[in-house]
This record gives sequence, C-alpha cells and structure tokens, in this order.
Amino acid sequence: MKKYNVVIVGGGSTWTPGLLQSLTKNKNVFPLNRLVLFDIDAERQKIIGEYAKVLFKEKYPELDFQYTTDKEIAYKNMDFVFCQMRTGGYAMRELDEKIPLKFGVIGQETCGPGGFAYGMRSIRDMLQMIEDVRKYSPNAWILNYTNPAAIVAEAINRVYKDDKRILNICDQPVNLLRSYGRLLDMDPYEFEPVYFGLNHFGWFTHLYDKFGNDLVPKIKEIIKRQGFKPVDAEQRDQSWLDTYSIVKDMLEDFPDYLPNTYLQYYYYPEYKVKKLDPNYTRANEVMDGREKRVFAECRLVAEKGTTAGSSVVHNDAHGDMIVEVAESIAHNKNRIYIIITENNGLISNIQDDAMVEVAAILGVNGPRPFGVGKIGTFYKGLMEQQLAYEKLTVDAYFEQSYEKALQALTLNRTVVDAKKARKILDELIKANKGYWPELKKGRSKK
Repeated sequence: MKKYNVVIVGGGSTWTPGLLQSLTKNKNVFPLNRLVLFDIDAERQKIIGEYAKVLFKEKYPELDFQYTTDKEIAYKNMDFVFCQMRTGGYAMRELDEKIPLKFGVIGQETCGPGGFAYGMRSIRDMLQMIEDVRKYSPNAWILNYTNPAAIVAEAINRVYKDDKRILNICDQPVNLLRSYGRLLDMDPYEFEPVYFGLNHFGWFTHLYDKFGNDLVPKIKEIIKRQGFKPVDAEQRDQSWLDTYSIVKDMLEDFPDYLPNTYLQYYYYPEYKVKKLDPNYTRANEVMDGREKRVFAECRLVAEKGTTAGSSVVHNDAHGDMIVEVAESIAHNKNRIYIIITENNGLISNIQDDAMVEVAAILGVNGPRPFGVGKIGTFYKGLMEQQLAYEKLTVDAYFEQSYEKALQALTLNRTVVDAKKARKILDELIKANKGYWPELKKGRSKK
C-alpha cells in the first residue's frame, strides 16, 4: 500500500494532538511516509511537536516526522495538506468576540462581525498558503477546514477556480452526525445524510439508515422530549452544551429540518446577545480551558517521555474527519461527506456561483455532490441574505472597499442596523491593522 506525505498547516493548534492520534489510529488504512507540522509560531508549535515525537516513538516509530517554520521543508513533495490555520491567534479572536458585544451585537468566532473580521484576516494567508503549496507540490490535495470556511471558500474559488485539488470542508456536520448517533444509540458511519445550506448555515432534510429509513422524524421527537447534547458532552465546556441545547428551541419554531447549531445566532440574535458575557467570551473560555489543558498535557508527555495515562485528546471528530476524508480520496472509497462546493444548480433556486454546503461522494477525482432541487421561500430568503453578506465580505477584501464592508455587515442578520454596523466596522478596522487590506472610502475599484 502506498504511503503518503502529509503536512499539517497550523501545527501549533490545540486540535493538532487529536489529529496526530487519528493519523496513528488509522496508519493501517492511511499509512504515512512523512509527516510535517508547519506553523509560523515556533514556540507554540514546539509544545505540540515535542508531544508528537513521544507519541510517534511509541505508536508510529517508522514515521518520518518533523516540525518546522520553513515553507519549503513543509510543502515540498507533499500528497496532502491539512489546513487549520488561525490568523491572529486567540488574541484576535477575543477582539472579534468582544468588539461587537460592546454594541449589543453577537460576538462569535465565525458568525456576525466576528466571523467577518476573522474572514478578512484569513483570506490573505489562505491564498498565500495555496500559492506556496503549488510551488513545491503542484499535485497535492489541499484539505482546508480553516474558519470561517464560507468566506475562505468564496475567496479561494475566485482565485483558484480551476484548481480541482482544493477541498473546503467543515467538521460541524460530522459532530452533529455523531451526536445523532449518540441520541439513537447507532453507528453514525451508517448514516446517509441529505443536507443543504451554506457553511455554519444549513439543514439536514433527511438522514437515512442502512435500510433506507429516514431517521429525521425520530430524532426530532427525541430532541423534543429530552433535548440534545453533543456526542462528547462530558468533555465539553458549558458554552457548547448551551449551543446544542437550543436545537430544541429551533425545532419548535422551525420544525421542517434538523438545523446546524450555528443557526441559533441568526434565528435568535437578541436572545443570544443577552446570554453572552462581554467581559468573558468563548475565546477566554478556550484560552483558560482547552488551551491550557492541552498544552499542559503535551508538556507533561514530553517531560515524562511517554503518553501512558495521557488524556490530551477529548474530541476526536475533528481529527478523524480529515484523516478519513484523505483516505476516501487516496483509496477512492467514495464515502459520503458534507462539503463546500460551487452550487451550479445543486440548489436550483440559488445562484450558481454560491459556495454551498451539500452532501457529496468523495473519491480520487474529488467530490461528486448531490443536488437537492428547489428549497422553500423561508430557507431561500435566509440563505440569500447570508450569501450576499459573504460575497460582499470577499468583495470588500479584494476591492479594498469600505462601502462593501459596511454593506456586508448591514446585511448580516446579527447586525441589521447600518449605524451600528458602521461603528463596529470602524473599531474592527483599528483592531485589525496589519491583518486586513486598507479599506478605502469612496467608489470601489469595480
């Protein structure tokens, strides 16, 4: 069996240990010849890298492993690039969340103004990463799950539209499928999902078991009776438990389909703002919780020289998904995943150049997505407003247009008010100096 060369971009992420363990767990079905961690933050990555050395010494001794900040070492002769970068780190995420909250608007990593700010930061680094990868590995598969995936995918599609070896994908649908499996006491790998939407903005219309039975009605009834929890509820922070519990409310109001959890920010922006602490947001929770826990555990493993007794990984859906996606491509498995792709009629009453999220068979030639036909007025209206926001955000980046940025934020359902949007935008511009292109007022370049 062929062995593959893989680079993980964002090697210093707190999610990397789970990904490393997934690679180890799947070494018989997706064997590696070489693995490289790449990050621009050498100090942060070293903590994860030293943990990895111990892990692989014990469980993958034949693997050629290193971590680096050198692009050529990272990208040369690679088969797969797993991309999970976070431009600006948690320090900028904290600002993304807290600046909108000052004005009574949702402060969240990928939704609303926070997602806008993060997206504007991510575009430059994502496009540069693809350029670098193509310089050293023209035929590598780039599997991107960098947030906010909708904005990133839109920007990538404009610049690298003809590059058929870039796949944008998100792990939240996988988390939801696993959570449905917990709810039903079933193996989620047996599910066949039907899904439509935009990233972090979609719905499961059907979920078939291996006998062809639609499980969605049963899932709705169970959630109505007893609520909804993530598959790994015992290891989740309270904010994530709250995120899943509100699915019950969403189903009571809009019972047609099973919603992506992120829709709560668009359905109930006023309610969600009241539940958020402007002085202690999710970024603080992660920095004080998962980040400290993961780094402390990685340091301990490196010091002890063994992973015995280590509990560094709590949620393996993130790592398992991307490894299984790579395996499905490498070995032409043709498994079904929910991916981001250009619409081109998949949702028949949404514009063709929208980057939509749908189920697809995934094999050696990339995704073959499933169409869902025409969607109802309510869902079409929600999607078109969100889609316009996403496209205007990317316009603002490429055209360096203040007006397009203001239009984007005004359209976003978490903001709506243009005067509020302007105040938030002006503060975000100051906070993101050096990360964003300079936004110019007056007529845009197009």
